[in-house]
Amino acid sequence: MQAVRNYEEAGILPTAGRTANGYRTYTPLHAQALGTFLALIPGHGHATATAIMRAVNRDEPAEAFRLVDESHAQLLEDRRTLDAVERALRDLGPARDDGAGPGAMFVGPLAGKLGIKPATLRKWERAGLVTPRRDPRTGYRVYDAADVRDAALAHQLRRGGYRLEQIAPLIAQVRAAGGLGPLAAALHDWHARLAARGRAMLAGAAELDAYLREREGPARA
Repeated sequence: MQAVRNYEEAGILPTAGRTANGYRTYTPLHAQALGTFLALIPGHGHATATAIMRAVNRDEPAEAFRLVDESHAQLLEDRRTLDAVERALRDLGPARDDGAGPGAMFVGPLAGKLGIKPATLRKWERAGLVTPRRDPRTGYRVYDAADVRDAALAHQLRRGGYRLEQIAPLIAQVRAAGGLGPLAAALHDWHARLAARGRAMLAGAAELDAYLREREGPARA
């Protein structure tokens, strides 16, 4: 029962009624709210599912719909990210080119291009995701074309939910093989996880719609 009270205090459940001696009274509507929350989690995550339920229980359905829309927008962006990864891999060039080359970049410009902090690139270097050389005159890191490719690939995979320790061996294999093969299983898994999230969002939407209808109906009176 403590868990149920915690859900109520968090706004996931509507406020319970009270008996004359102060005991909470829960109704089928509360059970439906809990079921809706649990159905929303797989597609939207715990924090967003909580925010959606709070909005509904505050009689702010427009806010709930906005949160749902944001999750769908993020899913679409993740699909586009996956497409970008696959396109990048299809265009992979030779494993390395240690000459400066026209694609060489310093840490600041590369970080800016990827929308990350320079410290993130240095962290990726320590994890073996990128292997920049040092300019012999200045000592600055220089990311050649292959390093830029590896950094972009690491960035995309991080956005896809992969951990550094998962990414490092994949990039190492891509460097050696110069092709898509080493990432085929990871990309297949990524497709499957996106499909599962999309399906979970549909299931959560059905439960949310039913809960909204119940709140609007006789049970609310």
